[in-house]
Amino acid sequence: MTRILIIAEHDGQSLNASTAKCVSCAAAVGGEIDVLVLGSGVESIANEAAKLANISKVLLTEAEHLEHPLAANWANEAVDVSEAYSHLLGPSTTFGKDLMPRIAAKLGVNQVSDIMAVDGPYLFKRPIYAGNAIVDVHPPENMPVVGTVRTASWKAVTEGGNGPLVQRAATSSAVSHTRYVRVESGGGGERPDLQTAKRVISGGRALGSAENFDIIYSLAEKLGAGVGASRAAVDAGYVPNEMQVGQTGKIISPDLYMAFGISGAIQHITGIKDAGTIVAVNKDADAPIFELADIGLVGDLFTIVPELEALLS
Repeated sequence: MTRILIIAEHDGQSLNASTAKCVSCAAAVGGEIDVLVLGSGVESIANEAAKLANISKVLLTEAEHLEHPLAANWANEAVDVSEAYSHLLGPSTTFGKDLMPRIAAKLGVNQVSDIMAVDGPYLFKRPIYAGNAIVDVHPPENMPVVGTVRTASWKAVTEGGNGPLVQRAATSSAVSHTRYVRVESGGGGERPDLQTAKRVISGGRALGSAENFDIIYSLAEKLGAGVGASRAAVDAGYVPNEMQVGQTGKIISPDLYMAFGISGAIQHITGIKDAGTIVAVNKDADAPIFELADIGLVGDLFTIVPELEALLS
């Protein structure tokens, strides 16, 4: 029987939307779906997970050493509970890319990365070559499947579930070689998470400096949007790499994506092709991003962005 365990992503305060997208993928696989919530003082998050549609039950494991999502600690708990499951899934976010490979290694299996479609319990599709080709992956059916779900390819399930909450005692202790120090964000303030935001505004190298990125932050605040950047802007030191959107950054699928001063290299396009509406502003009328954009405007971003912000005031 197919039984699927999803490792919940959360920040200690609320459930990340990526978890609901993993549930959509799991539902396509078919079978019983459970969610494992790890942390400390996170019963409210477990209750939030229990409300997701298609959930059979939520396993809650709380311990002091699980308070922060350290893969070295969380992987041990996931592996200890994995025996009852045929599939273990996590989101293809920074969190999932850190945790799931460690789980796969401990179970002695190859990870199936970036699952974008399910053709059967043991047959998946994933993108390769920057999304220019799709490959079928058929992992062994006599081994547990450990995979990451390409969140840009799946819609989040809605609420409507009423799965029971099952308390589970921790079976591991804190590892000695890794410890939590602190979380720092160089993104310039509190904004929606880039990978789950419904609206994202990104800037490119054309902004010219880190100081000039303030106009992107200001517009994003007016729209309640997350802020991203091209690899060129990150490499130039305008913004931290946590804001990079693209093949080597974050793959996102917001309802609205606005790109200012981004030419549209294939590396960047890979990260945004699943967005609902793409708006591009660039001085170069031949910029590749206009081939993908739903709305394109040729012009100077330093003139257009303040005008947009004024209209939103």
